[in-house]
Amino acid sequence: IPFKTGLALTELQNVSVPEDDNISNDSNDFTEVENGQIRESRREKYESSHIQPKQAVPLLPGETSLGMSIFNLSNAIMGSGILGLAFALANTGIILFLLLLIAMMLLSIYSINLMLICSKKTGTMVYEKIGELLFGTPGRIIIFGATSLQNVGGILSYFFIVKTELPFAIKFLMGEEETFSDWYVDGRFLVTAVTFGIILPLCLLKTLGYLGYTSGFSLVCMGFFLIVVIYKKFVIPCPLLAPDSADPAATNASFVPGTLCKPKYVIFNSKTVFALPTIAFAFVCHPSVLQIYVELSKRSKKRMQLVTNISFGAMFIMYLLTAIFGYLTFYGTVQSDLLYKYHGKGDYIILTVRVAVVIAVILTIPVLFFTVRSSIFEMAKKTAFNWIRHIAVTVILLILLDLLVIFIPSMKDIFGVTGVTSANLLIFILPSSLYLRVTRWDRSKLPQRIWVALFLTLGILFSLVSIPLVVYDWVQSHYQCLPLEGLY
Repeated sequence: IPFKTGLALTELQNVSVPEDDNISNDSNDFTEVENGQIRESRREKYESSHIQPKQAVPLLPGETSLGMSIFNLSNAIMGSGILGLAFALANTGIILFLLLLIAMMLLSIYSINLMLICSKKTGTMVYEKIGELLFGTPGRIIIFGATSLQNVGGILSYFFIVKTELPFAIKFLMGEEETFSDWYVDGRFLVTAVTFGIILPLCLLKTLGYLGYTSGFSLVCMGFFLIVVIYKKFVIPCPLLAPDSADPAATNASFVPGTLCKPKYVIFNSKTVFALPTIAFAFVCHPSVLQIYVELSKRSKKRMQLVTNISFGAMFIMYLLTAIFGYLTFYGTVQSDLLYKYHGKGDYIILTVRVAVVIAVILTIPVLFFTVRSSIFEMAKKTAFNWIRHIAVTVILLILLDLLVIFIPSMKDIFGVTGVTSANLLIFILPSSLYLRVTRWDRSKLPQRIWVALFLTLGILFSLVSIPLVVYDWVQSHYQCLPLEGLY
């Protein structure tokens, strides 16, 4: 969940970056001769117009401590992806999931290191500006699209949480059974009512103000959720359902001793393809990294890397515990939204978790929405505030988001699409492409460039493999849901 994302976007466009001994700007200069005239090399022209930050506005010293920066970056990493990790584990197995989780954490840390190097080289701490300096307008547009799609994916996942969890909370408070259905407890109606009754007024604010700090409350809620997941593992018995249960997720084989309640270590099935995109979605925080770097006290690349390592390490432990204990509670019946599986009339602990998570995501949606809207205005070069444009764009975007979340069947589809597109771009493709571009004249960086090129290749292969498999799973799911006569 981004930390004060977009609050100072325009002010950071031309800031300079402090010198850092960890990053070398040395490379082999050369000149070119054309028609008998010695002219300035392309590299010198590039550096004089783009790389050198001497003419930029000096950057004020950061005031955020190391500990608070770690907390802020942890907020940026933490999001709704934690709810889908148990589902990813159930479709990969414990060993394969652990390997994927470790690999994605290390690759995300490496990509952030590349981002910091590119920021140093270009002299700016705005992601879109780095893309514009290195690739022109196409680079700016691609980074804008990737960050916006990632934020939209986050907003949709939060809307989906409201759509699925709020009805359970209301039924509980009314004393009704979970099977009770009426129009006012329909998730589609409730998400629409919350959108235009609560979220719209918050999104119409000219500035976020205190809402920029609500991600801290979200992190606390997710921490409480983790504690409850661990506690419930030792409370909920296995088998989870009685043999006469009408739950469609249950099968007769589920109640054979040693089948449902036995953990599996390596699994390959049709849902395994969603595991890596879900894990990638859970670790994306790249749009917020440079803003946190701006505010870091005693700012240096080495110090920011320490913040990154500690934050990702803490989130790795939190993600692993949630996935392991969620899986060992529900095993093969776990769903893409882990919280959805916890039922039980009179369970005030689960009610508290549901209410806390719903409140947290409602307060967080305006933060992400503010970033998306600001990016749209930046791309359209309409940065001057105008109330009519502000209201019109806000209402149109919220209507489109509501329509999407109403028709999205499950949260795994959100994780899948965002994971194979924006998450892949932000973690693999964009940082490596920017690094290869900014160091293209530096012959001393050849070994590093080879590794970065392999990193870029990994991201491309991830897209080529994952996207067709996700589409194939959608097609298969669609035909399985059709009645038999509808296939002819």
